[in-house]
Amino acid sequence: MKWQGRRGSRNIEDRRRSGGMRKVGGIGGIGMIAILLIGYFLGVDVTPLLNGGNQGGVAPRTGATTGTLSAEEKAAGQFVSVTLADTEEIWGDIFRKQVGKPYTPATLVLFSGATASACGGANGSTGPFYCPLDKKVYLDTAFFTTLSRRMGAKGDFAAAYVVAHEIGHHVQDELGILSESTAIRRQLSEADSNAVSVRVELQADCYAGLWARQAQAKFGTLERGDIEEAMNAAGRIGDDTLQRNAGRRPMPDSFTHGTSEQRQRWFLRGFKSGDLAACNTFNANPL
Repeated sequence: MKWQGRRGSRNIEDRRRSGGMRKVGGIGGIGMIAILLIGYFLGVDVTPLLNGGNQGGVAPRTGATTGTLSAEEKAAGQFVSVTLADTEEIWGDIFRKQVGKPYTPATLVLFSGATASACGGANGSTGPFYCPLDKKVYLDTAFFTTLSRRMGAKGDFAAAYVVAHEIGHHVQDELGILSESTAIRRQLSEADSNAVSVRVELQADCYAGLWARQAQAKFGTLERGDIEEAMNAAGRIGDDTLQRNAGRRPMPDSFTHGTSEQRQRWFLRGFKSGDLAACNTFNANPL
């Protein structure tokens, strides 16, 4: 992905110097995030692994500042800023042409380890997420390292896919889809609520693909292999793949994001179509 030297977004809130997590004992950095990701995607309580007293874990960093950012952290922030700027321009175009109203961009919060959001605490266990209450995306840029080194989803466009997916949830919020689906889920059983959640997540994947198509057409930023990187990332974080990698038998009733095949297919559907209507997962049967 060609991103260096390009315009960044003004809607970045960088909190990486004002808090985070510090290592205590044997678990820290990438290892901590990998454990927390397993907890997030599989619904496993990993607190004992992290707060085991003298056994090691993580604790909030004290003090007002974490010091200067490393070169890698600065580059990650710049990359996210450029990607976010691209989503703002592309979704602005799509809303004008296909929705008939202006697009209001989301703010993207960069943090290290832990921070606060209107939807509750944000930390490694939550992974990147969108909060509709404050219309912000929360992202610990260390997730990109986990995605690449621990989950096998390498490449800058794999990281761009993550950003585009979360912005896809903001698009759903702007269209009223997110609030409607949330209201419906509250009335359902856990299994049926999970099934609705899968449709929400697959639509965000489709929106990420739609964005990728329009970004290539407008900016020419995609390079050979970029779409494959995004497809690989989508495959690595499918519910079935994550459960198998954790040594568990895949349980479809517990899926909240969709299988690897579904995530890849809906991303590709958005990329091939360029049309919002093609991303209507709620009318798709089967998914």
